[in-house]
Amino acid sequence: MIVIPAIDIKKGRCVRLIQGRMDAETVYSEDPVAVAERWEEMGATLIHIVDLDGAIDGTPKNGAVIKDIINSTNINVQIGGGIRDSVTAEYYLKDSKVKRVIMGTAAYEVPDFVEALCKKFPDRIAAGIDARDGKVAIRGWVELTGQSATDLATRLEGLGVSCIIYTNIARDGMLIGPDIKGIKEMVDTVNIPVIASGGVSNIRDIERLMNLQKYGVKGVIIGKALYSGSVNLKEAIELCSHEG
Repeated sequence: MIVIPAIDIKKGRCVRLIQGRMDAETVYSEDPVAVAERWEEMGATLIHIVDLDGAIDGTPKNGAVIKDIINSTNINVQIGGGIRDSVTAEYYLKDSKVKRVIMGTAAYEVPDFVEALCKKFPDRIAAGIDARDGKVAIRGWVELTGQSATDLATRLEGLGVSCIIYTNIARDGMLIGPDIKGIKEMVDTVNIPVIASGGVSNIRDIERLMNLQKYGVKGVIIGKALYSGSVNLKEAIELCSHEG
């Protein structure tokens, strides 16, 4: 299971939100590039980057900072936030260090577009499914739909996405542990890899997720726990590499 540190960018700064609320932010660094370099030094092989402003506005707002991160490190990234058209997707995907782009709102609203991207860029399109009480949220988590997360996952698997990045919004930034039940439901629903996100607070939480590897959990995204110091990235990476 791969450990993926998160860098959420708002107005050019590295921040963490509470349950995705844009008005509940903590600024951890004015220099996201330096943060990425630190995660690289600690052994990260993939960084999860989200353009928070882009997620709300529907178009990238921190593209220059993201490009600086890509150019300043030697590791791969996955990028989400405001990627809702082919021009934006291809802008990122033309860089070989962009392992995949994450489609959230677009995956829900324009499945034909996502399917076309999957065909053009096989294995490089991920679906970001963010849920509250089991229902999908879109547009930077501010709009709640009536569709269940598992139903959307099934539909997107059929379109050819490479993996599902599943986030329980209620747990994100709360340091209260991952949504083991929801994650298990997700891996039982699809036959593609699932990356868990939201709620990790300590090494024990990572161990709990590792128990789901055999069902299809292939990665965990960690944000606030790294920034608060409750999880040491190097220790987490070593744990997962030693245990497979």
